[in-house]
Amino acid sequence: VGVAVSDEMRLIARSYGVIKRKSREEDFARYGRIIAEEKITLLVIGLPTKADGSDSDTAVWIRDYAADLQEHIDVPIVFWDESYSTVKAEESLRLRGKRGKRARQRVDAVAAAFILQSYLDAHRRD
Repeated sequence: VGVAVSDEMRLIARSYGVIKRKSREEDFARYGRIIAEEKITLLVIGLPTKADGSDSDTAVWIRDYAADLQEHIDVPIVFWDESYSTVKAEESLRLRGKRGKRARQRVDAVAAAFILQSYLDAHRRD
């Protein structure tokens, strides 16, 4: 699972890292630590949708997972369209000359930054 965070002004997203899912209990504890360490006030979760805008099977699973997660954290969760975020992340890494296994491991974190940046841009306080 790719993780990204933003600056306090909610202007710029940056990749934080990739979390390998284990059990929900371990995952939720890890997310809780990141939320506390990074002083996160809102969790944006990328949601894959079908071409017609409806939820994919994965999106249904993500919504269920997020509902369980919400019971373990004290910040609100919002969903955001993750369309093409992986494609953009792969292209970004390729353009920066990042290739091979290390680049593949970073794709999810970079994609998370694209998702978060899209959310931040759409909700910019003018």
